[in-house]
Amino acid sequence: MDTATELVRLSEEHGFLHHRANASVFLGWALACSGETTEGIARLEEGLGALSKMGAQVNLTRSLCLMAEGHLSARHYAKGFEHVAQALDIASEIGEQWYLSRLHQVRGTLLLHTRGPNDEAVEASLRLAIAVARQQAAKGWELKAATSLARLWHQGGRQDAARDLLAPIYGWFTEGFDTPDLKEAKALLDELA
Repeated sequence: MDTATELVRLSEEHGFLHHRANASVFLGWALACSGETTEGIARLEEGLGALSKMGAQVNLTRSLCLMAEGHLSARHYAKGFEHVAQALDIASEIGEQWYLSRLHQVRGTLLLHTRGPNDEAVEASLRLAIAVARQQAAKGWELKAATSLARLWHQGGRQDAARDLLAPIYGWFTEGFDTPDLKEAKALLDELA
């Protein structure tokens, strides 16, 4: 959150409107994910509104995904779905693929909250997120999606499948073990041991 706040300040100081809009998106996402959902979503909307006024499309799928995550944190699931769908449409339209895995993972999480753990679409979205990440050799996204799917399987009593999925991906990493995603994966693997 401190980095996003500093980016907002520097962007304002130097008149970098595009960077200011992106900084607002990052700050809003950080606020929403830390529990300050009302202020976070307001900042996200401010940043997305500014990007829209500029006609910016570069990294728009990321900004929309972060907005969806903000709504997920606020339990505004319908709004989250709207932003994921919009981002997927834009990704298809302009060919921006780098955030696809994360979009499918967020979609799977939204489905989990709205349809429950036994809905086939939840697992299908998470599997698609993993497949996209593997195709792109995006190990961070793969880990995040695999952690979500492994948690779903663990809750459904499929401990061996969950461990078999997550352990090799976690084992690929050689550093960064103090990052939230690797900590979360390790905690889940410890539960599965």
